[in-house]
Amino acid sequence: MDSFKIPAETRIGHVHLKVSDIRQSLDFYCGLLGFELITTYGDDAAFISAGGYHHHIGLNTWMSKNGSPPPRNTTGLFHTAILLPTRKDLAILLHRLRDVNYPLTGAADHGVSEAIYLNDPDQNGVELYWDKPKKEWPTKADGSMDMYTRPLNLNDLQNELA
Repeated sequence: MDSFKIPAETRIGHVHLKVSDIRQSLDFYCGLLGFELITTYGDDAAFISAGGYHHHIGLNTWMSKNGSPPPRNTTGLFHTAILLPTRKDLAILLHRLRDVNYPLTGAADHGVSEAIYLNDPDQNGVELYWDKPKKEWPTKADGSMDMYTRPLNLNDLQNELA
């Protein structure tokens, strides 16, 4: 292979998820997480975003209506990572999730970011995270990035709201 590099300005524009029920997915992504419904395609698809973008997440039942989640030990999407602007924004969402006793599947400090993990109603993994300032990212002795996974202190995160 040649040494082609994708442009540094490249971003992931959106994710499109197969879901079993549009309404329950909208209740989760819009009602709980706070995304905005932009448009629907009949009863089979919905497009949602933050800040009025055409869509960050597409939801559809075209091949999955009333379906069941895939088995855990198969290939597929591990999770959708939703980048929040600040640590306080992450704390606000954690507070909302705790208020309704929504189960988390994990919480981690990755050195470069802090994240909480959960599953949507179809058991699609969701990571809610914020990036620490780049100057705080840990590095190894050789100067390369030193990402890790350590427990995230959720009580400390909640202190952002105090």
